[in-house]
Amino acid sequence: MVKIDIIGAPTAFGQPKLGVSLGPDAVRFSGLEENLKSLGHDVSDLGNVYGNYKTVYRKDNVKDGQGLINFDEVRDFSEHLSQAVDNTLKNKRFPFVIGGDHSLSIGSVSAVSHHYSNLGVLWIDAHGDINSSDTSPSGNIHGMPLGVLLGEGNEALVNINHKGAKLKHENIVLVGVRDLDAGEKAYIKKHGIKCYTMSDVARLGLDTVITKALKHLQECDGIHLSLDVDSLDPMEMPGTGTKVDGGIFLSDMLLALNILSKTEQLVSADLVEVNPLLDNRNKTAVKAVTLAEYIFGQSQI
Repeated sequence: MVKIDIIGAPTAFGQPKLGVSLGPDAVRFSGLEENLKSLGHDVSDLGNVYGNYKTVYRKDNVKDGQGLINFDEVRDFSEHLSQAVDNTLKNKRFPFVIGGDHSLSIGSVSAVSHHYSNLGVLWIDAHGDINSSDTSPSGNIHGMPLGVLLGEGNEALVNINHKGAKLKHENIVLVGVRDLDAGEKAYIKKHGIKCYTMSDVARLGLDTVITKALKHLQECDGIHLSLDVDSLDPMEMPGTGTKVDGGIFLSDMLLALNILSKTEQLVSADLVEVNPLLDNRNKTAVKAVTLAEYIFGQSQI
């Protein structure tokens, strides 16, 4: 039995497409809390986090002097989400953050890293999300959270929750990537970050990749899972904003998550980038709930 706090993070500030702010409620309406309780867990839905701004998205998506889109709003939201996650961990509960765009991981992981001295991160995503203001082609901060957590880029984002980098390069495993910017490729190679592309997944099998990833992170005192639904193939997950063909299939992902659920190292998780406005009859949110079930121990027998 896991004591789970569901924390909604309905931010759309990290990218320009409307609709991702509706993701947390779409996942809730698809039975998230009820289904996790049916697995025997102690589940509490803490509702949605909001910052000091009256909205969770901007239509104009203004760039600052560094070319970062909606910087003030992302920073503000990250601080508020970090506080919520911090409170959950102080209460010795598992923070399960549902988004919302992937910039939310700046806030969530910053809080988790405050409670663990050697935190590992399993980042399952079609993208590296390891850009900075210097390397990002777009200025969208949802493509930068991992870079920020490694201490790259704007200091105000890097210092969310507590000063300095929150993660070590050797404590990160990227899985399912197939759309890396040139700067990200160079950064990953320079710092020797463990990275399993979709070619690796196809060659080895996702279950083997996850097993290898857990072995790589075995010296960590906790593991945070950050799962972007765009890691799955668009045929599986149409309701997301940055679709990339050639992704993971649901059956393979469920097997991998079942393996992951058996480790006692998993201490927190994000499930991000569900966008109901781009979806087909809420298909993506329904499958997101299935992903959540397997994160927390569901199996086919």
